[in-house]
Amino acid sequence: MNRPLDSGAQNVLFMFTFVFRVRPMRLPTEIESLYIDFDAFFANAEKQLRPELRGRPVGVIPLESEYSGLIARCYEAKAYGIRRGTSVREARALCPGIALPVARHDEYVKLHHRILAELDRHVPVRKVWSVDEMECALIGSERRRGENIAQSIRCGLKEAIGPWMTASIGLAPNQFLAKVAAEMNKPEGLVVLRPEDLPGPLFDLDLQDLPGISGRMHTRLGKAGVFTVEQLWNLSPKQARAIWNSVEGERMWAQLHGYAVSRPETERRMFGHGRVLSGEWRQPDKARGCLRLLTAKAARRLRRENYLARAIHVSIGAQDGRRWSGDASFSPARDDHTFLQHTSVLFDAGMEALGSRHLSKVSVFLHQISRPGETSGDLFEQASCATERARWERVTDAMDALNARNGACVVSLGPRKEPPGGYAGAKIAFGRVPDLNDFLTAPAD
Repeated sequence: MNRPLDSGAQNVLFMFTFVFRVRPMRLPTEIESLYIDFDAFFANAEKQLRPELRGRPVGVIPLESEYSGLIARCYEAKAYGIRRGTSVREARALCPGIALPVARHDEYVKLHHRILAELDRHVPVRKVWSVDEMECALIGSERRRGENIAQSIRCGLKEAIGPWMTASIGLAPNQFLAKVAAEMNKPEGLVVLRPEDLPGPLFDLDLQDLPGISGRMHTRLGKAGVFTVEQLWNLSPKQARAIWNSVEGERMWAQLHGYAVSRPETERRMFGHGRVLSGEWRQPDKARGCLRLLTAKAARRLRRENYLARAIHVSIGAQDGRRWSGDASFSPARDDHTFLQHTSVLFDAGMEALGSRHLSKVSVFLHQISRPGETSGDLFEQASCATERARWERVTDAMDALNARNGACVVSLGPRKEPPGGYAGAKIAFGRVPDLNDFLTAPAD
């Protein structure tokens, strides 16, 4: 059963109200969150899209290379001891019959949007956490029908998307516990954590089964004498804050105990992309082209979300392990010409500093971002420079419109060639689902 609201919990209510500027926490008495976590999303997506892969162990790789590592695997492959990060060679040794398709991020994003459309037929999606995880808020009578809604979602997904795109669903009084529930009985699990059942079912979990407890945090808890979920549950909010050394400790305490904890929306701080280089793309001229491509993709995302940037950061990794990074500042800009010009200058500086002919990775970030009108112009900028930048903005807008109309990158500033594996700057990452426009590439010959 939930513990009564003691003085420590009352202090937490005040802390969250003051520090996070949110409404005081509630202690829900019903199920309010439905969390969907798809099973082996990338690998099962390949099975759904390619019938010849069904019934086989499948691992998904970033590009065709014996030296690359798996970024996903299905449960059949997991049974052979294959994990994310397992090399292609090791995977084939462990499971000679494994299929290793190259990731198709654009197809996964299309599936993602079809899934969202299907979910909205049953209950509105409150938040998309990643390409394969999303949360739905339950209100009114939905809270009493949570399990029926979950079963209805399963049937709908099977009919609208396909039988291979299975999901595990968790129901709980808050998002944190609903996510925990969704992961308790994978694959194809359906777990309900009712407020009146807490904390019982949680005590069977390992600490690292809880979101937010990584290896480092797990070590810190151990040093504080906390080795089980039961011991974590029995901490006071003040003790949790001391272990985390921040208010995040109280947040963990509150979420674990079933409180509805709201988190303020985070503000975007940058747009960027990075790429590990392989084969001939480790050569400086190829790496420069890849960096230009990543810069253009980051700039397109920046414009799509209506931001300007005042600075750019470029990082270059050499194959011998050395790294170089540099920054450049300028008047608020959004055009490709400005960003690519500074990228080129920074790349030259990096190559001179490294003196290497074989590179391993390039990254670029547009930062110090703001909305149009939020910042004043540069008082010392010459009128001719402002006029020139406005001209390049018009050129950039025309290119964006032309590329969007053709569904491919038919025009760009300078030559453009996709590196091996494709999807430069458009890969799925946790917490970010690329827009379909991110996948615009040069048209096929």
